[in-house]
Amino acid sequence: MKKNYKFENGYLKVSEIHEIYYEVCGTDNGQVFLFVHGGPGVGFSEKDKRFFDFEKHKVIFFDQRGSSKSKPFGCIKENTTQDLVDDINVLLKHLNIQKVNVFGGSWGTTLSLVFAIQNAEKVKSLLLRGVFLGDKKSIEHFLNGGVENNFPKEWSRFKKNVPIDSNLTIPEYYLDQMLNGTPENRFFYCYEWAFYEISIFKKGITEKEIEAIIQEFPFESLAIMEAYYLSNNCFIDENYILNNTSVLDHIPITIIHGKQDSICPVEYAELLNDKLNNSILYIEDGGHSDSEPAIEKRIIKVLND
Repeated sequence: MKKNYKFENGYLKVSEIHEIYYEVCGTDNGQVFLFVHGGPGVGFSEKDKRFFDFEKHKVIFFDQRGSSKSKPFGCIKENTTQDLVDDINVLLKHLNIQKVNVFGGSWGTTLSLVFAIQNAEKVKSLLLRGVFLGDKKSIEHFLNGGVENNFPKEWSRFKKNVPIDSNLTIPEYYLDQMLNGTPENRFFYCYEWAFYEISIFKKGITEKEIEAIIQEFPFESLAIMEAYYLSNNCFIDENYILNNTSVLDHIPITIIHGKQDSICPVEYAELLNDKLNNSILYIEDGGHSDSEPAIEKRIIKVLND
């Protein structure tokens, strides 16, 4: 079927070793959006396009360094939050876009907020789904037993892959195996990391559904990048986002968060909302996934209003 909207894609060299993959979909006369994927490391997918109306939106999708189609795959060299912020600036300049609406989910909210704090003059609005602040408390919740009460079986499966006598934290141990283990170990630890995350990101998910979802995206880059970023406190100063919200006062911000989100508890979205002067918070019935019916419906409504 012929697309009745403009489509452009390509690779953009952003450093000596990194090239990021991007696509632009939609109409030149439409509202311009930048879609910031989660993970880190998951990349964007065809499914992410369902939120937009390309007859009235112009949307930039891109895979962050080391993620999905970007090259080299799974590469952690020259890969920090600041590098990713700089890449967004290079991409916007390449596409000749001065100001943009930014939509990020999960880790994408962290990166969107850091980008907006550093480049407030380039941001028309922010849409944030499943707020992750990238602080020690949020990281500890996800990787140090914060989910155990609600997901004891899933937590036990994730934790037991790290020997009790290891001097490394859970993400450090997983990362070491992903980067330096045998090919079998690399695959196992990448798969187990992805399995853990998917198993707790949506209400009532079955093992069969988890396995199907893992096959749909580049789980190796997700696992490597998440373990790497979360082992390094996301490469941002502690409370960087909450300490710099005043810079965002003139930007309209919409926050959408699942009431039963186990990966990013709703209290963090409420905390961010309380610190902002120009925001609206929608707490919807659902977990962390953007495919939860109430969350998906709200995203589409906000984007199309």
